[in-house]
Amino acid sequence: MLIGELSRRTRVPAHLLRYYEAKGLLTPGRSTSDYREYTDDAVLTVTQIRKLLDAGLSTQEIGFILPCATGAVPELEPCSQLLATLRARLHELDERIDTLIRSRQLLHDYVDATELREHQGCDLPMS
Repeated sequence: MLIGELSRRTRVPAHLLRYYEAKGLLTPGRSTSDYREYTDDAVLTVTQIRKLLDAGLSTQEIGFILPCATGAVPELEPCSQLLATLRARLHELDERIDTLIRSRQLLHDYVDATELREHQGCDLPMS
C-alpha cells in the first residue's frame, strides 16, 4: 500500500509516517517509481508507535522497544534492557510531575496571598 492508504487506515498524517521512517521506526519498500510501499504489517507498527508515544516514550525509546512489541496494545516481551528503559522513562515522568505539583502549589500560594492583600485593601461597607 502507498503512504496515503496507510495514512487513511491508521488516521496518522503522511508527514508523521515519513517522520517515523526518518527515525527508523517504519521501513517501507520502494516501488519502481520510487514510491513508498508498505505491507499490511505497517498498520500494526503505526498503531504500536502511536500507543507508545501516548505512554510518553520518545521516538528514540520506541525504536529500542518496538522490536519487543507484539499486538496492537502493544504487549512488550521482556527483551534486554527493556525494563530499564521503561523504568528510566517512568522516573523522568515522576520527576516532572513532582516539579509541576510544586509549581502548582506555589502558584496557589501566590494567588491566596494576593487575594488576601486585595481584600485587606478594600473598604467594604459595614452592615
